[in-house]
Amino acid sequence: MSSINTNVAAMTALQSLTQTNKMLTQTQNHISTGLRVNEASDNAAYWSIATTMKSDKQSLSTVQDALGLGASMVDVTYTAVNSAIDVVNSIKSKLVAAREPGVDKAKVQTEISQLQKQLTSIAGSASFSGENWLSVDSSASGFNATKSVVSSFTRSGSAVSVQTIDIDTSGMDLFDANAGTTNAAAGILDGKRDATGTLNEGTGTFSIATLDISALTDSSTDTATLNSYVSGADAAIKEMTDVASNLGATKSRISMQQDFVKGLMDALDRGVGTLVDADMNQESTKLQALQVQQQLGIQALSIANSSSQSILKLFG
Repeated sequence: MSSINTNVAAMTALQSLTQTNKMLTQTQNHISTGLRVNEASDNAAYWSIATTMKSDKQSLSTVQDALGLGASMVDVTYTAVNSAIDVVNSIKSKLVAAREPGVDKAKVQTEISQLQKQLTSIAGSASFSGENWLSVDSSASGFNATKSVVSSFTRSGSAVSVQTIDIDTSGMDLFDANAGTTNAAAGILDGKRDATGTLNEGTGTFSIATLDISALTDSSTDTATLNSYVSGADAAIKEMTDVASNLGATKSRISMQQDFVKGLMDALDRGVGTLVDADMNQESTKLQALQVQQQLGIQALSIANSSSQSILKLFG
């Protein structure tokens, strides 16, 4: 039946063209954004998962920055300790030279005094981002010898947590403003040492930072004192070597964690991409097909609309 009120063919062609245009718009959006899931309405489940993963990746990016800061702090401290070892080696050499009878110990002390000032400068300069692990005040309010470096961010179900790498700096300090009270508060360089060169605040008589040989003579008593200074310098070198070794191990661990976090971030990127990224080969093929369908739809609609004009011929 032919009707001038209802053109079924035109309605069908219009509906098909509308659907094609909708799909074409969607495909063009996928191509322009590179995403097949750009909004929650595209795929609510995938969009939700991807959004959470993107949030976790941002947190891991912050973790990576924190690890970088931690690595820098360890590197600064390690460099300062190595420099301090070199200076104490020089002090030890001067003390050994002063052991020789007839040496002007006052002149040797002049050199040692300059080296002692250098040790103070090294420890005081080993600061990064307001932190100094070599020159401390253990009596200060809020002081904590355990330093934490944020190392990871994890999610278990709906619960999240932050992990840290803890670094014990209690035996690492070279100078402690609280030195002279207990062995625990004794810095490697300003802590009191006994006749064997061992840190002993109770009966200690000298520290590497303040020892003075200018008044010593070649007497057996003074020679024994000088020998204890040499032993103390040697012990300090061993203690700082242990500190440097621990710092090196910590730096290596932080470096491994940085590599792990970087790999984890890349894995999250790949996971998000699998969920929401568009396959450009597939989308470009679909675009060409839809463009052809659109052209055919327009032609079909044009034909359907023109068919009603043939009714006029019946009244001619």
